[in-house]
Amino acid sequence: MTGTTRQWIRRAEQSPDGHSNKPRTASVRHKRKLRPWTLVAEVFMICMALLWLLPVLFALYVGLRPIQETNKYGYVSIAHSLSLNNFIEAWNQSDMLVYFKNSLLITVPAVIITLFFASAVAFIITRKSTKLNLALLMVFTAGNLLPQQVIITPLYRLYLMIPLPNFLSASGTMYNSIFGLVVINAAFQIGFCVFVLSNYMKTIPQEMYEAAIVDGTSLWSRYWRLTLPVIKPALAALATLLTTWIYNDFFWAITLISTGKLRPITSALTDLQGEFVANQNMIAAAALLAALPTLIIFIVLQKQFVAGLTLGSTKG
Repeated sequence: MTGTTRQWIRRAEQSPDGHSNKPRTASVRHKRKLRPWTLVAEVFMICMALLWLLPVLFALYVGLRPIQETNKYGYVSIAHSLSLNNFIEAWNQSDMLVYFKNSLLITVPAVIITLFFASAVAFIITRKSTKLNLALLMVFTAGNLLPQQVIITPLYRLYLMIPLPNFLSASGTMYNSIFGLVVINAAFQIGFCVFVLSNYMKTIPQEMYEAAIVDGTSLWSRYWRLTLPVIKPALAALATLLTTWIYNDFFWAITLISTGKLRPITSALTDLQGEFVANQNMIAAAALLAALPTLIIFIVLQKQFVAGLTLGSTKG
């Protein structure tokens, strides 16, 4: 946040008589009493968390067991030996490093494009009072109400007809290209982000923009130098959510990519499945390896992830 932006914020926080408009906080915090219903709710949430973890723990248990052992004793049995052989075999057999790179090339640009255009649209909707604002917001959010399966047939034909230069697509069209996946993922996420960011921007005091206008700033400067620094918490939370959603996408990758070497990690796991026989132990290990990036992101940015679940709930 630049020095000019801080000045606009300080000027917005000052009342006409020169006193601060910031709410005063109590210096003494009372200890929260643990009520019976609160205890019941916490126990319930712990049980639900353990219930959600059971499939992951079972996949880890299966991935650590040899296929010969599970074929003989079944998957729900006491393990006689545990090893990382399935993880090593899955990594070597499926070229996971290539698919991880593809997922990175899809996720990072899609998140950046989504946040840039969504924040720009939300800024115009909240700061420019026109009769088209509500209609524009409805147009962007209506796309999220459509199931992906509804538009896949016309979208598939459209991707086959839209040409692309060779450096963006080896096929010469949007189909079977990483660029095509970036575009469709960004398009499907922009509506949600516009809705969330527009509600978040409504909480920004109008006095900040008035102070910036007095200083003679342009519309672009008010967006780039004032709005973006203020909404950084919202952008960080949305970036965490978008990274998880786009990285975990399976439907678009399996339908719009035909070349195996261009697939992201989620759809590439299907290559481990044989036509008649499948090593479920190795597939479980590969699925856990594929989930590691999102798990690391959640652990590192869990505060932003939780904040993202409540974004846009503020009434403006």
